[in-house]
Amino acid sequence: MLYRVFRYVKTVLGITLLVMFASTHSHAQEDGVTFHKDIVPILQRSCQNCHRVGGGGPMPLVTYDEVAPFAGLIEFKTGLRDKAGAMPPWYLEKDIGIQDYRDDPSLSDEEIAKISWWARNGVPEGNVADAPAPLVFDDSIKWGLGEPDLIVRSEDITKLAGTPDWWGEIPSIPTGLTEDRYVKSVEVIEVNDVDPTAGTSTVGGRYIVHHMVWGTAQVDEEGNPIPGFALPWPIHEVGRNGDIFDEDAGRLLRAGSVIVSDSVHLHAGSTDTTGHIEFGFKFHPVGYEPRYRDAFVPVGNGVDINVVPNQDNQEIEAYETLQQHVKVLSFEPHLHAPGQRMCLEAIWGHMVETLACAGYDHNWVRTYQFEDHAAPLLPKGTILHVTGYMNNTDTNPNIPDPRNWQGSGNSSIQNMFIDLGLKVALTDEQFFEAMEERRQVLNLGPNDHVIGCPLCTVPLVAPIASGN
Repeated sequence: MLYRVFRYVKTVLGITLLVMFASTHSHAQEDGVTFHKDIVPILQRSCQNCHRVGGGGPMPLVTYDEVAPFAGLIEFKTGLRDKAGAMPPWYLEKDIGIQDYRDDPSLSDEEIAKISWWARNGVPEGNVADAPAPLVFDDSIKWGLGEPDLIVRSEDITKLAGTPDWWGEIPSIPTGLTEDRYVKSVEVIEVNDVDPTAGTSTVGGRYIVHHMVWGTAQVDEEGNPIPGFALPWPIHEVGRNGDIFDEDAGRLLRAGSVIVSDSVHLHAGSTDTTGHIEFGFKFHPVGYEPRYRDAFVPVGNGVDINVVPNQDNQEIEAYETLQQHVKVLSFEPHLHAPGQRMCLEAIWGHMVETLACAGYDHNWVRTYQFEDHAAPLLPKGTILHVTGYMNNTDTNPNIPDPRNWQGSGNSSIQNMFIDLGLKVALTDEQFFEAMEERRQVLNLGPNDHVIGCPLCTVPLVAPIASGN
């Protein structure tokens, strides 16, 4: 029943949003949207960091003369909202699930309506005095999460234009760390010799490393990685943003450790390219000790995948039962070329809730980090359910030949289906404390409901002390 009501509310909200869009569109027309007054603030917040000289975008979007010729393309790309190819590249669906995320660059309905009206009504320039001050970019700063405390560099890799995809192992990379440190955030970037001003059909075409599964390992006396378990770190993918770990769950990077990877996926660009990977670690202060443990709970299917030819909206599902209380820090769909959408759902008793749905673009991958007050707090026994949607037709530009059946595998013409979102495990005491903090922060009453916290407002929120 709750699921049906939620879906019904979602539909009603969808209609409401359409009405709001029409109303906003009319309002924009009456006010007279201009470039300097209305469009520049949107571009500065959500576009210019990439779309500028020296940025990663294919054209600068700073001055009126630069932007006006692309007005129709900008209207189209922003109107895609949560589909592959959308700009800015943030594919979370806004009519379902949790909506509070860190560093969300997405546009509001009103902003999309302004762009549309401006593009369709002669791209009026307006008064330059109405524009905010131009942004000043420092291209010496390449780290989105700030300058790291430790930067580790891989060896150079060269990929020749037009050559087949390559998947395999790279040599281990010493971190050079001389003492154990807890990591506050980590960011992985590719640095290469591709001309950033040159055109390319995809963002992925500017890079040769599509994704890299990596971890850290200890070494023996001869400096070789010790066989066995390597501590996994968040996967690197094209366009992926960095990871900020929970303040109470810093990741341990051990002294003398090395970075290892036996799963690097390279693809060719339009020119011969040489590049390398840089790993940027920011540390907690010396003496920091985490309260929470990492919970490695990937949810998905990397083995039994069946994508038939010439069919859209093919669904793949996977389930995982939580064996411990969990705080979900992020949602990260990982699919391959046919992937177009993924939803994450939590099932607790009779309650079924969609936590998040997002489109997917194989050329620019995103991880969605929940704001702390919105991060799902799920009791043990909760079933996590992910549903993936595949498009193996000629309407998907990432598909080389939709006549082919596709199964599991590491290359782009094979498939994976997994939510790689970060999670931490909580003890009973920590779980009750986290729910109490959530109630205080959100001022929750007994009749309120917050998505992703099924026990936050139930009458019994603490264990009953046993009698003597």
